[in-house]
Amino acid sequence: MNKELFLQQYPAYAVANFDEIRKEQYAQLDETGQIYFDYTGGNLYSKYQIEQHFSFLQNHIFGNPHSTNPTSMLSTEYIEQTRKAVLNFFKANDDYYCVFTANATQALKIVGESYPFDHKSYLLLLFDNHNSVNGIREYAKRKGASFDYCPVYLDDLRIDENKLLQKLTSSNFKHNKLFAYPAQSNVSGVKHDLKWIEIAHQNGWDVLLDAAAFVPTNSLNLQEVKPDYVSVSFYKIFGYPTGVGALLIQKKAFEKLDKPWFAGGTVSYASVTMPEFFLVENQERFEEGTLNYLSIPAVKIGLDWIAKLGMDAIQKRLFCLTDYLLKELQNLKHDNGKNLIHVFGPTNSDKRGSTIIMNFFDAEENKIEVEEIEQKATQKNISIRIGCFCNPGIDEITNCITSDELEVFYSSRSDNKFDKIHFLGKMRGAIRISLGLMSNYEDCMYFIGFCKEFIKTSE
Repeated sequence: MNKELFLQQYPAYAVANFDEIRKEQYAQLDETGQIYFDYTGGNLYSKYQIEQHFSFLQNHIFGNPHSTNPTSMLSTEYIEQTRKAVLNFFKANDDYYCVFTANATQALKIVGESYPFDHKSYLLLLFDNHNSVNGIREYAKRKGASFDYCPVYLDDLRIDENKLLQKLTSSNFKHNKLFAYPAQSNVSGVKHDLKWIEIAHQNGWDVLLDAAAFVPTNSLNLQEVKPDYVSVSFYKIFGYPTGVGALLIQKKAFEKLDKPWFAGGTVSYASVTMPEFFLVENQERFEEGTLNYLSIPAVKIGLDWIAKLGMDAIQKRLFCLTDYLLKELQNLKHDNGKNLIHVFGPTNSDKRGSTIIMNFFDAEENKIEVEEIEQKATQKNISIRIGCFCNPGIDEITNCITSDELEVFYSSRSDNKFDKIHFLGKMRGAIRISLGLMSNYEDCMYFIGFCKEFIKTSE
């Protein structure tokens, strides 16, 4: 499909002048000949963001915010401005605290170590969870709590809603129940319905929403949906700065988190003569040590930049590109009619993001090793990602690996990927491409051309 026909079929692609913005603000993409398809791994930063932050640093003097001297007070002022900007971005208003963290993983760790798990508690997870969420089960186990997983369907990698509803409604005898799930899969791009937040609440659950893969291309309105805890990572949204994330805590759920220790910045008073302490009564309770006070103001700059671009415009453009790419990839066939590519999860653009997971197959329907695909993509300056993407549940589903097989394997205590492949007799891993705010038609065409190189033609 040429670009003229593409624009006729997808007029919303040109709703905003993103191609000009790409030339001006993300010139490094085309200047270096890079085809960047790893936006879920990390977003890209604009020239505007860097210039604004550089000017900010160049024209002020900032000190450690844990003081009332002039430079410290200035740092505190900009931190609080950014905190307010974050809450406004997610329409959280005054209902939530914003805790700045090093990343989304630290935000999730705060919930895991502070949630009041005990032998009467219950943690419910999805098969489609990032390992930073899966790891919370270790806190639950150590405190004697039960945990369980709700499966997703193999055909479209969506929630088995009947089983989820059954699990949410069949544990009324438990207390301190935590349901943790992603708003969007970091692997398949599936958008898991936010309606489950309210359904869980109605059945006595607290809800932890992993929003890291969702918010780069979707608006999250915390006045419409009200999870108790939300984890986000800012470089996933606008590329810069790295090293700053946030945990948003609904204020009515704040006191439920029982922080197991104290540190600098988290207490209003602590003593060594008498081993007592008082935790701060607001979000600073969980902001341990010195905040990244030079980088946090860059978060507000990034949020302002996304507002300039318009989340609605980003979403419409990516819908067009993703829909087009899904159709083209599934139309690629060897001369004998066999499919070159198998897309896991949704094969259309309904209720999914711009992340696509796939594998390549030869004309005899043998899987082409993902390492080979990545190596050849690298030679073409294409950034993709291979592996399990810190999401073992999706990998085990897509490769049809059973719990019985894994039980036998893990008893061998081998942690080598290739040992696992040899033992199980099954391949592991897949190929993930993820589009983002500066993806364009030309990127997609280049990738399709790359894929065609694996088509076997008749001699």
